[in-house]
Amino acid sequence: ATTVDQTMERLRRVTGHVFNESKISTILKETKGDKKHKVGILTAGGLAPCLSSAVGGLIERYTEIDPDIEILCYRYGYQGLLIGDSFKVNWEMRRNAHLLQNYGGSPIGNSRVKLKNVKDCVKRKLVKPGQVPQDVACNRLVKDGITILHTIGGDDTNTTAARLAFHLKKRGITLQVLGLPKTVDNDVYPVLQSLGADTAAEQGAMFFESIVNESTANPRMLIVHEVMGRHCGWLTVATAEIYRKRLKKADMLDEMGVTALKRDVHAVYIPEMPINLEGEGARLRAIMDEIGNVNVFISEGAASDLIIKQKEEAGEKLPRDAFGHVKLDKVNAGQWIGEQLKKKIGAKKVLVQKSGYRARSSPANTYDRNLIKSCVTYAVEAAFRGESGLVGHDDQDGKLKALDFKRVKGGKPFDTGSREFRRMMFEIGQPVARTW
Repeated sequence: ATTVDQTMERLRRVTGHVFNESKISTILKETKGDKKHKVGILTAGGLAPCLSSAVGGLIERYTEIDPDIEILCYRYGYQGLLIGDSFKVNWEMRRNAHLLQNYGGSPIGNSRVKLKNVKDCVKRKLVKPGQVPQDVACNRLVKDGITILHTIGGDDTNTTAARLAFHLKKRGITLQVLGLPKTVDNDVYPVLQSLGADTAAEQGAMFFESIVNESTANPRMLIVHEVMGRHCGWLTVATAEIYRKRLKKADMLDEMGVTALKRDVHAVYIPEMPINLEGEGARLRAIMDEIGNVNVFISEGAASDLIIKQKEEAGEKLPRDAFGHVKLDKVNAGQWIGEQLKKKIGAKKVLVQKSGYRARSSPANTYDRNLIKSCVTYAVEAAFRGESGLVGHDDQDGKLKALDFKRVKGGKPFDTGSREFRRMMFEIGQPVARTW
């Protein structure tokens, strides 16, 4: 086993920094037996403003505890695991891992690969005909000697890794899986706050601070801000709330038409709430008549079932991803709501803008960096304790822990009964149905 003195000497040589010897001594003592670990890292699914920061944080933390631990990064998530595309983290990467905090995206690449979708894996030449993707992935982990796997992704990414560990256990091979919850939708059970979601909301708000100026380009302008969120409206609501908080702090020039009311959010539509087109048309028509423009925030998944049904009944064939989801860029909820409202509110021009790519690909903000650091630190130390689970704050008690994978699933809806949401909807004058 690595001794504390050896660890400290290598740390000083690699980084030039002095670390807490008692803390590292405690962690090394907690390691079960004299087993030498080898760590695997992969990121999967869509992008979120946490991936680069989390990968860098994991590399830094393992280097602080034991620089001799080998770290292997799989390129493009489960794709790299299936085809054996990976690279070893060398000393130069370890020394400069902190630089990853400055970037968005994933330094090791993402992809949407569902191991259960054998047909899709074969079609993409990730496995050969007759091979079972789950077996191929397990064999690769065994061949690479991985004992700890860190998966940074949504519910499917992390539960897939848990299934791999269970599959290997039946073969007498132990694989610890410590996942990190990544999704801008913040819709993973039972995680209180997913990594990167706050940054995405902040970036969406900043995006609209520029787009709202387009209301001055034409009279009676309807601006639709489409925000990411397939089944959950959390990001749309959080984006609107942050935007409005920033707006309230801004200096206005009412005498020249630069007013908070013209720049405010006038409607918020999310998947958890039905859209009363007739009622909203009348309400927003009154706003349009009063101030000359209307601003709408809508989740990309709002009214999606209705839109998909209308498109398919009209004979349109909508493409789906490896998970069977209709690709939302073909649904275009923003365009749909714009078309539905244009005539009802008397808009002369409709502008639809999507903040999704900016929101999801930005570097983590200060709030998320702190959240990521705490989760990464816990994940690494939990790995040395022999634990497995999705690392996050439990939405039942608020405590940071390795959550049992059996509790992990997606599709957690936004709570439309929350006090902050109700207050915002009251302020903008939009009716909300009771949830109690």
